[in-house]
Amino acid sequence: MDFETASGKRYSACSLALTIVRDNQIADEFYTLIKPDVPFFWRNVEIHGIHEHDVKDAPTFPEVWPHIQSFFTPEQLVIAHNAQFDNGVLKQTLTHYGLDAPSYLSLDTVKTSRQFLPMLANHKLNTVCDALDITLEHHHNALDDSLACANILLTEANQFGQDALTPFVKAV
Repeated sequence: MDFETASGKRYSACSLALTIVRDNQIADEFYTLIKPDVPFFWRNVEIHGIHEHDVKDAPTFPEVWPHIQSFFTPEQLVIAHNAQFDNGVLKQTLTHYGLDAPSYLSLDTVKTSRQFLPMLANHKLNTVCDALDITLEHHHNALDDSLACANILLTEANQFGQDALTPFVKAV
């Protein structure tokens, strides 16, 4: 899962991507722009390149949620690179719109990469991708970031074993 936000407000999601992994393979992808109900902050636009005019005809988050809600159940594992941010965006966006927050399992590939790749100068998404020879075409494009994150997890599971990842799974 990867969110981009329009401003510093965690409920200002302006794009979302999910990369679905089944049987240790990428099985599907979901991407959408989202029309937030807050103004865009120039710094966020500078990072991800999404402008207010790009989302003027996009769905609002309450319109998107029914399409993705089934991926957020107590038995589903949702991963993100810096999961605290993305889980926070999801939770605060749901709260902002008066929608119930789901329970699901989460794993943060920043934390796994710190454990398995301690020699890296930092554990930013692009740094980890470079170290693992994973393609990251457009950093801060939610779909590319989500795909890269999924590939990090698949690579770590292959190199270090799925059991090594288990301690990083947390209930949200």
